[in-house]
Parts: sequence; structure tokens; C-alpha cells
Amino acid sequence: MAAGWLRHLTGDRIPVYSAGSTPGAEVNPVVVKAMAEIGIDISGAEPQHWTDEMIGEVDLVVTMGCGDACPVYSNKRYLEWELDDPAGCDLTMVRRVRDEIGRRVDALLVDMTGS
Repeated sequence: MAAGWLRHLTGDRIPVYSAGSTPGAEVNPVVVKAMAEIGIDISGAEPQHWTDEMIGEVDLVVTMGCGDACPVYSNKRYLEWELDDPAGCDLTMVRRVRDEIGRRVDALLVDMTGS
């Protein structure tokens, strides 16, 4: 969801990756639906494992509960966003998580760009 928000707000101006240490087989369809409700299409997203190349291209890594499984690289800024995992949640709960991620992405953009 965070990658979808950021891509929606910045287009191709910022490299954005969504990856995990143990990605699922598919993007949660309830998450896809919740994002579509606000005009963000993530239906083409595919879960993927993070790679050294991905991490090498970015300045900031936002993690969401991966703990010790997350990669740690020097010269990178890290943020840990503690959020409820939307896996297995109903649409109402996923909307809450979506909205919180949206607030955090907005704040992050202000922090990164000053606007």
C-alpha cells in the first residue's frame, strides 16, 4: 500500500519498490480493493523479495514489521512503521491501515521535499 501511495503521489520522480523478506503468493485482494476505492490501482503489483539492487537505488528504506529479517545497509536511512498487518482482515480494518499509511506517506513526502 505504501508503494502504491508514493507512486500515486510522485509518479516516476522517486524510485519506489515494494518487497519483503517473506513475500506472499499474491497481493491481498482486499488491499487491492481498498486502494481502488481511493483511485490507486495496485492490481498489477506482484509480491517480491527485496534485492541488493533495490536497496542500492534508494536513500530511504521503510520497513513494516520485518525485524531482523530486514536488510541493513550503510548510508541508508531506515524508518520502521509499526502497523497492523492487513492479512486476513476485513475491508473496514484494511481501510484503517490504508488511511494510516496514507498519512505517513504524506508526512514522509513533506519531510523529504519540504513541501
